[in-house]
Amino acid sequence: MNASAILEVQGLTRSYASGSAMLTVVKDIQFSLAPAATCAIVGPSGSGKTTLIGLCAGLDQPTSGEVRLDGIPLSTLDEDGRAKVRNDLVGFVFQTFQLIPTLTALENVMVPMELRGHQQARDPAIELLRRVGLGERLSHYPIQLSGGEQQRVALARAFINRPKILFADEPTGNLDSETGRLVIDCLFSLNAEAGTALVLVTHDNELARRTERMIRLKGGLMVHEG
Repeated sequence: MNASAILEVQGLTRSYASGSAMLTVVKDIQFSLAPAATCAIVGPSGSGKTTLIGLCAGLDQPTSGEVRLDGIPLSTLDEDGRAKVRNDLVGFVFQTFQLIPTLTALENVMVPMELRGHQQARDPAIELLRRVGLGERLSHYPIQLSGGEQQRVALARAFINRPKILFADEPTGNLDSETGRLVIDCLFSLNAEAGTALVLVTHDNELARRTERMIRLKGGLMVHEG
């Protein structure tokens, strides 16, 4: 075990029943990530990238193997325990933004802090929205925002609790290239300032090269690390 790792993955395998057979989506994955380090997971569609980060974040449970987040073995926890670990340690950015449509940009960013019981969420949420260039969009609802603006709201929301690790699953997948570059610049800027470890799933090799290391999957297997 690597006591200093924020994320440690050992022999991770996930299989599903598919008719009368078993389909193995990821098989015997092993790596660790130091605090504040950045890592890209790349590979073709169907290679197991999204399944892998779901397992790493405790959103799914492996068939075998172990995930430790900040030294905590997720296999020892029930769903409530894993949810608490995610709330305490993890931030997420998804391809589909996942903003709450009935809340303003500001209210969406405040939600994670309010769920923790913090009463002073407004000021840090405003500051994060300003950091991502949306200081004039605080009262706008998601439907009033462009895709790039919605994803920048999602970035601000992901960082509001200063997570120790951020999982970003194809964060530019629904954006044009120019808007995607703006979002990624915001992501890396916020990440560097917060000292958050980053696990980034992407099809984009150019984007992946902005991280410190790259894990390549093919058919559920880890075929390259560098």
